[in-house]
Amino acid sequence: MMEPRASRSLRPLLSLLLLLGALCLPPALGLYTVNAIYGDTITMPCRLEVPDGLMFGKWKYEMPNGSPVFIAFRSSTKKNVQYDDVPDYKNRLSLSENYTLSIRNARISDEKRFVCMLVTEDDVSEEPTIVKVFKQPSQPEILHQADFLETEKLKMLGECVARDSYPEGNITWYKNGRVLQPVEEVVVINLQKTVDKSTGLFTMTSSLQYMPTKEDANAKFTCSVTYLGPSGQKTIQSDPVVFDVHYPTEKVTIRVLSQSSTIKEGDNVTLECSGNGNPPPQEFLFYIPGETEGIRSSDTYVMADVRRNATGEYKCSLIDKSMMDATTITVHYLDLQLTPSGEVTKQIGEALPVSCTISSSRNATVLWIKDNTRMQTSPSFSSLQYQDAGNYICETTLQEVEGLKKRKTLKLIVEGKPQIKMTKKTNTNKMSKTIVCHVEGFPKPAVQWTVTGSGSIINKTEETKYVNGKFSSKIVIAPEENVTLTCIAENQLERTVTSLNVSAISIPEYDEPEDRNDDNSEKVNDQAKLIVGIVVGLLLVALVAGVVYWLYAKKSK
Repeated sequence: MMEPRASRSLRPLLSLLLLLGALCLPPALGLYTVNAIYGDTITMPCRLEVPDGLMFGKWKYEMPNGSPVFIAFRSSTKKNVQYDDVPDYKNRLSLSENYTLSIRNARISDEKRFVCMLVTEDDVSEEPTIVKVFKQPSQPEILHQADFLETEKLKMLGECVARDSYPEGNITWYKNGRVLQPVEEVVVINLQKTVDKSTGLFTMTSSLQYMPTKEDANAKFTCSVTYLGPSGQKTIQSDPVVFDVHYPTEKVTIRVLSQSSTIKEGDNVTLECSGNGNPPPQEFLFYIPGETEGIRSSDTYVMADVRRNATGEYKCSLIDKSMMDATTITVHYLDLQLTPSGEVTKQIGEALPVSCTISSSRNATVLWIKDNTRMQTSPSFSSLQYQDAGNYICETTLQEVEGLKKRKTLKLIVEGKPQIKMTKKTNTNKMSKTIVCHVEGFPKPAVQWTVTGSGSIINKTEETKYVNGKFSSKIVIAPEENVTLTCIAENQLERTVTSLNVSAISIPEYDEPEDRNDDNSEKVNDQAKLIVGIVVGLLLVALVAGVVYWLYAKKSK
């Protein structure tokens, strides 16, 4: 059935009336919201089903006073798109075939109520969309930082600034990770928020005045900004800042700076005085034993080449003498007196008392060394022998004190005039005899052999090694007749001469050993004397008996 022409002509007018009526409808509850990031593209789908007989679609937004502003139009038949001349949205809009509206480069001013409208000849459908724009602030910075803080003084610590936020954020101060709450005259926080009129973005500035304590010397101060984003509330932290906290000195300390734990004579000693304030004191008074007034100095006082009289109590104080500390210094010492010392010359058989006297700050060990060999006991000489000569060292050490060692030397020389003993023996081949001249003496005597009578010198001799003032010189001869040999030993002290009768090689004689020790020599000499005494005694008895017999015989006649 054909619709009357008058009815068809009224449809455009009816659509217009419906559109105008839609503009006057109140806003619906539970509106669809699109969250957008500042600077990104806002995408708003038209959440209406496309009806049959759609003529066109339009987008509008509402002014604060409720009046509409149309921004985009798209015909369903001609497929053409028209954008209204709205300065804020020039070259920023895009309307797709499904009537989805896109707004490039989202701004804070885009936070509005947008409405999608689909119009047929009989009806106008609307669906509103709320746009929310979010902007993350910059990382907060602590600016205008104080050069230092002082205890007992409320001072501006700094300002925490977070820029370009939307919506506005909130700033919180922290010390060592804990929130700082306002405390009168101790923690004073002021927050200011400013908005950029051209962008609508907020800048938050929070100033912190703070009265520190000594414990805040290494405290880490931070601030954070809390803001609202598309997915909820978020927080950004600043970098930590540590402030130099000044506080007065409450205690002074004196200590000894030394390379070792003990001090000995000759060391350099440095005293250091320090205060626990910040900044630390730069000058102090040092009190030295024997001095009534303090010596003004920096934080160190140096004593060079200390002696044992430097032992005592040392003190230091602040310049105003308000605080003081003390320490005791012990200067260790070690004295050694060797009597006699140096080079000493004595005669054999003499006595020589030797003493090594030690004076020290602590118990010391004593060591005797002779010719690089450690001795088990200290030397004592009641009757010097040649073997006693040598280089003696008395060495003492303070074990508890590093590097404290003393030593002195005695070079002992034992001198003696030459002493000679001659021996002879017939060699086993019976073809020669060995004559030995045993010599003692120091300095070493020079030995010469001569033949008595002719005075000729025998040069072909052999000598043993000179040890402990003793050596031997020997010759081997085969005399055809009896001969007297002379051994001459001479040093700086004396010249000694001894002769020995030697029988011809054809005449047997008592063989004597070449070498004997002193004890054996003395025993042989004693035995010889005893035999001679007995023989002489027997001869005297025989003589007396003979005289008596002669007198008796004479009287009888």
